[in-house]
Amino acid sequence: MTDALPLRSRAEAATANLAALLARAEQLAAAVMPGGHGRRRAGAGDDFWQYRPVQAGDTLRMVDWRRSAQSDAQFVRQKEWQISQSVFFWVDRARSMQFASGPHLPQKIDRAQLVSLAAGILLSRGGERIGLSGEDLPPRAGSKQLQRFAELLVCQKTEDYAAPQVSAVTKNAFVIFVSDFLGDIESTEAALREASGKGARGVCLQILDPVEESFPFRGRAIFDSVGGSLRHETLQAADLSARYLERLAERKARLHEICSQTGWTFSTHHTNAPAQAAVLWLYNMIEGPK
Repeated sequence: MTDALPLRSRAEAATANLAALLARAEQLAAAVMPGGHGRRRAGAGDDFWQYRPVQAGDTLRMVDWRRSAQSDAQFVRQKEWQISQSVFFWVDRARSMQFASGPHLPQKIDRAQLVSLAAGILLSRGGERIGLSGEDLPPRAGSKQLQRFAELLVCQKTEDYAAPQVSAVTKNAFVIFVSDFLGDIESTEAALREASGKGARGVCLQILDPVEESFPFRGRAIFDSVGGSLRHETLQAADLSARYLERLAERKARLHEICSQTGWTFSTHHTNAPAQAAVLWLYNMIEGPK
């Protein structure tokens, strides 16, 4: 019975966290994109999107003569793309993501979960298939899939640092990595190249606490990893500032380079910035021209 009580309390806490996360993500998704979700690009479908002027290579059968009769130019009627795509999320839930520099800031994991779920909500509303890489959750559409997606997002991992998992990524899918990317960078590079080799496009969204960018520490300091596997003590923390910032800049530059080589996009989001900015960036990346 003594073992069952902590298990029950953890389950109740996870349920409460899930309900709160879903509510916040719904609000965030509504703030980013009120109402319906459209793909807003030309392609196969039934719904009208826009008229555009006739271009070289267009045939006479493509001309909308009713619209063209209203002016001296000729126009083609375009329909909106309606073929759903598979979007794989990999969201870092290792212990390094539990860091927050103060009570006024969210943990990195909280921001990663919120941003990913809000983006998932927007995609689900548009009929896209979302899945969670590294978990038994292949891309599917619908509210049940979104519920399962959220449930898995609140399950945290025990390792200090995690590497992206892409073994389940399918050909020509869209992939989203959300992490602080402070772990083994070779593993991240390997995952990017593996996904790219499958024809997958994607983005890497780095989540950092502002203190991790500024390193404001002075005097005696003890630095512990969240999981406790790493520890460093110094009497002059300021002396480490230049080397730390240089290493961080090198890591970000390498991530930029890897993404550029594989046709992906890299961006950094800080936990003191509005979460809406990160969701909007993801939305624009996914919904951009194909």
